[in-house]
Amino acid sequence: MADAAILATLKVLGDVQATELVKLAVSRTSKIGSTFIKLKGSINTISRELRVMRGYLDEMNIDDEDNKSQAAWIKEVQNLANHIEDIAVEFAYLVGNKKFGAISFYVKTMLKEPKLFSALKRIASELSDIEKSLKHLAELKERWVTKRKSRIHKNIDYSDEYSHNAAVSAHFIDEDDIVGIEESRLVLKSWIISKKPQLSVISVWGMGGVGKTTLVTNVYKRERKNFDCRAWVSISQSYTIENILWNIITEICKDDQSVLINRTNMSLRGLKETLRGLLKEMKYLIVLDDMWDPKVFLDISDTFIDNHRGIRIVITSRMAEVANLAPENNRLELKPLSKEESWDLFCRKAFPLETNHECPLPVNEWAREIVSKCDGLPLALVSLGGVLSLVEKTKSEWKRVCDQLSWELDNNPGLGHLKNILNLSFSYLPRYLKNCIFYCGLFPEDSLLARKKLIRFWVAEGFIEQKGRSTLEEVAEGYLNELIRRSMLQVVQKNSSGRVKRCRMHDTLRELAISLCRKENFGSLHEDNKTVNYNPSIRRLSIVKRREEICHDVYLPQLRTFISVDPTIPSTPLISSILSKSRYLTVLSLEGLPIKIIPDSIGDLFNLHYLGLRGTRVKFLPKSIVKLKNLQTLDLMDSNIQKLPDGIAELKKLRHLFAQVRVDPTYRIFRSVAGVSLPKAMFYLKELQTIEALESNANVVRVLGNLTQLRSFRILNVKENHSAELCRSLSKMTCLSYLSIFASNENCLLQLEDLILLPQLKKLTLFGRLKEQMLKSPSFRISGGGIQNLRLGWSQLKNDPLPSISHLKNLTWLTLQKAYEGRELKFKAEWFPKLKYLALRQMPNLVQVEMEQETMVNLATIQLWEL
Repeated sequence: MADAAILATLKVLGDVQATELVKLAVSRTSKIGSTFIKLKGSINTISRELRVMRGYLDEMNIDDEDNKSQAAWIKEVQNLANHIEDIAVEFAYLVGNKKFGAISFYVKTMLKEPKLFSALKRIASELSDIEKSLKHLAELKERWVTKRKSRIHKNIDYSDEYSHNAAVSAHFIDEDDIVGIEESRLVLKSWIISKKPQLSVISVWGMGGVGKTTLVTNVYKRERKNFDCRAWVSISQSYTIENILWNIITEICKDDQSVLINRTNMSLRGLKETLRGLLKEMKYLIVLDDMWDPKVFLDISDTFIDNHRGIRIVITSRMAEVANLAPENNRLELKPLSKEESWDLFCRKAFPLETNHECPLPVNEWAREIVSKCDGLPLALVSLGGVLSLVEKTKSEWKRVCDQLSWELDNNPGLGHLKNILNLSFSYLPRYLKNCIFYCGLFPEDSLLARKKLIRFWVAEGFIEQKGRSTLEEVAEGYLNELIRRSMLQVVQKNSSGRVKRCRMHDTLRELAISLCRKENFGSLHEDNKTVNYNPSIRRLSIVKRREEICHDVYLPQLRTFISVDPTIPSTPLISSILSKSRYLTVLSLEGLPIKIIPDSIGDLFNLHYLGLRGTRVKFLPKSIVKLKNLQTLDLMDSNIQKLPDGIAELKKLRHLFAQVRVDPTYRIFRSVAGVSLPKAMFYLKELQTIEALESNANVVRVLGNLTQLRSFRILNVKENHSAELCRSLSKMTCLSYLSIFASNENCLLQLEDLILLPQLKKLTLFGRLKEQMLKSPSFRISGGGIQNLRLGWSQLKNDPLPSISHLKNLTWLTLQKAYEGRELKFKAEWFPKLKYLALRQMPNLVQVEMEQETMVNLATIQLWEL
């Protein structure tokens, strides 16, 4: 965690070093100048120190409980990095908006603003003290912390030992303790004993603890007799190709000492030649267990000669990239057990002496709660079942375990194996992903994490590094997909484009993440019946659910994030306290709270990047909102705000504006949504990527084309005479992916024949009367091929629209709502080959829908509504 804190701090320091003041050459003869020469030197020195520390910490385990002095030193590093970050963001705020030209002008500026100079002088002094603290930390490490060399080897042994122990344990699991794998076992068996003579690579993958090794072990033990020789090798994180090859040779030649005695003199080439010679005429089965990097297999694959005798290579992994080494029809993804299977497995372990392993009635309620928290993870069910088999069968004892599960994971020796297996997934995350996954632990159990919102949180927090020309949001989506491929997050829903829409964190991984968050002061949950950490150094606080009163007078000076997910809390005093005492706040999410007023003091939060008021009862934003120069996301959706304050255009870093109100969530009426009016100056904010939703007028459509970075745009109340100008402006939005246009009323004609649909446009919504030729226009037919989601409403088309849109080969989602006034729709063969969802709504004249064979071959859902 300390390396993640350093990463965030270095990012802020990089921004500081890029400011005009730091780059300015100032004369040492000036008192002001000498102060900032010193400040500039401190920033450079601190940055160098932190970069070296980051490299040092990057090699360490995330959980170093067995080395207390090192853990304490890391904690001090983290605290200091957080302090440096706070100072740096304040410095960036003070000078970031100043324009320093010539030295004389710079000096005049300082003299005219003595408060600014005083603040910067204080910061220079604090940075000087930090330099001393860094030096002291280096001395502490030399004096008290275990020498690096021995610690590195210990870490390697630490992680490898648990990987190895997991494989060994799986070989001795009783058949009666294996639940829920029969279908997967039969699939894997069929692949292994298939009569296909060619060499086959098979992968079994899924999150840690889901039972990969147990399944493969079960099949391996049963089917190994069908092979001339076999080998099982656990792939450690500290692997070398030489060791892997030698372990395979050792497994194959257990009884042939003549081969084994030659190890010391064998080079990599010699090992490969030896193994190739041994396997040349053999039908063999090799299991490569717990592989983390596809490079391992690529480095040894030339050793496995295909002799057409039915060779099988089985790989287990938590990583999708590793699983992809096998052809698609040879990949087996293991999912968590069903509720019934989970209960069966848990009871076998928790109640071994009860008749038929039946759960005693006094603990039934809490047993089921514990099984629910395991969320189908076999390792968690077995581990917790084993621990609870030794616990007195009383309601109070089992309730205690359930309520303290995260504490139990940390402190109960019986759960050490579970914790260590799951901890490997956290330990070997790249540093740029660690903050991202811990952030997911701040949300309620079983909550669905929306991709877009999660990404905006990550960007606001500064977790995302710029990569080439990609936006921060695009990089963040790559991070999210990587966490999914590493089995750290589970996909729950995809959108019409096939992108992740919602995901979730497995409950057991979440419990471990919460434990690590608290331990590292990353964040704390104010959760039902759980102790909240009001440590003044806490960085993030999430209020999930509380039954008792919350302390309102909290002092959290280093707080960066405040998220409330419980709409029942009496929040106004608490929010006022946080706004007045947490000056470095970066994320403030008050979604769903019944608040009506936002205090004017919010303008003092100079570092605020994300303000979420979605679903609140707030009617007005205070005028001080214009002081939030770093604000990136302003989410006012479904609040009572209808007008933004004058000066909102001063928020130059604004990226996402959500101000839509759903008048009718069922979308049965034409004006089902309402938006806000924006001042003309807003259309010169170059970083805006999202506007949902904007009320149109003649001035708006003329300047709209300046927003060339827009990705998602919804415009309402478009009048007929706006159409031509709107088409010209939209043609300049070369990054637009989602576009929604709503006419001023259901009889208003949208003249969009000249609308140029750029290839990157994925989702198009048009509500209003359309000319028949609009869908037949060359632009729509030629440029609209990338559209995947099309929604037409109140179009009043007389002719069947399907022939005109049948060229949309990538369409996966089609909604026609009051779009067609005819009596018959006909879907012809080979039309809409990728369509999965079809909705026909509110077309009372429609009496017949004809579908030819081979039309919509991938259709999964059809909705007929008020026809």
